[in-house]
Amino acid sequence: MPLPTDRAPSLAIFCKVVDNYGDIGICWRLARQLSGEHGVAVTLWVDDLPSFRRICPEIDVAAEAQRAAGVTVRHWRGQDGAFAPADIADIVIEFFACDIPPGYIAAMAQCVPHPVWLNLEGLTAEEWVEGCHALTSPRHGMIKHFFFPGFTDKTGGLLREAALDERRLAFQADAGAMSAFLGQLGVTPAEVGALKVSLFCYPHAPVAELFAAWQAGGGPVVCLVPEGVAFDAVQEFIGDDAAVAGVARTRGALTVRVLPFVPQDDYDRLLWACDVNFVRGEDSFVRAQWAGKPFLWHIYPQDENLHHVKLRAFLQRYAVDADGAIDSLVQAALAWNDASADALPWVRLWPALQADLPRIVARAQDWERQMRTHGDLASNLLAFAGATR
Repeated sequence: MPLPTDRAPSLAIFCKVVDNYGDIGICWRLARQLSGEHGVAVTLWVDDLPSFRRICPEIDVAAEAQRAAGVTVRHWRGQDGAFAPADIADIVIEFFACDIPPGYIAAMAQCVPHPVWLNLEGLTAEEWVEGCHALTSPRHGMIKHFFFPGFTDKTGGLLREAALDERRLAFQADAGAMSAFLGQLGVTPAEVGALKVSLFCYPHAPVAELFAAWQAGGGPVVCLVPEGVAFDAVQEFIGDDAAVAGVARTRGALTVRVLPFVPQDDYDRLLWACDVNFVRGEDSFVRAQWAGKPFLWHIYPQDENLHHVKLRAFLQRYAVDADGAIDSLVQAALAWNDASADALPWVRLWPALQADLPRIVARAQDWERQMRTHGDLASNLLAFAGATR
């Protein structure tokens, strides 16, 4: 049976926060887009409201239920609880196999027809995803579907709002707006004219070595890093002052400026305003691709270095243009993730990468246009749910 036509479909997303901001970042973007662009009545169940609040300041961490940006947010405490069929959404999404409450599943099974049950999987560029996208699995007398985001038209595509490209181009074409935005973050007019790099990574990234390369470089670099990210390396560089939002220090050619965590829309603007973006996990990784700027991805670590396989699969798609592989980008990405046994030191990797920036910019823009041809994840997901019900 189709989704309801007499009312907006309802949808529930269950999110357990594993990577502090990536999981909730993805689910929040998806929830906002489904509500704002498609009129879906969305309930977002999330277990970690403090992490959520870092990217959405209006969240009340003490509230059991609240509304934000048109979305109903419920604090998911892991308890089972009692649910009736009337409580169940038309579409139920568990993010990355997070095991939704048994009581909710039992109520789903009582619904006629059953809701569309989707496991929204993690993003990978590996080829096997195309064969697994939309596969089914019988569960509790129902059918669960596996929905994979991805980089080809045989996957669900990537999260992207309808007006994102229009907003980005307007912002980047307005030098005054860009300077004003950076100024609100404490960036001085002199720093606006330098090579600006945003830094978002996991603690084990070789940040101190990268800082040393920038510090000894020939041109000024301004590194903009959210408070708490790469804390040890940032604190060592800052020195005696606490490495908190608003603090900056210049040593040699490098200025490190600590930023507050910003809402998602402002993080997009930060990516658009910088010349190079270091990103991590999945959410900021996807947003960096829509920025059309050079970026390096710090991938979430997995046992047996399985993340290195995912990294290389992405580089085989992304870090290549009509002239072949962009070696400086490949080598820097592998070194950043400790995925190369014979990696060069950053004092050599960075100059090579910087020299190739015009080529990497062109590739980033081509890639962004290519990804747009696959549609967007939210629209593709709703179309799939409508065809499945």
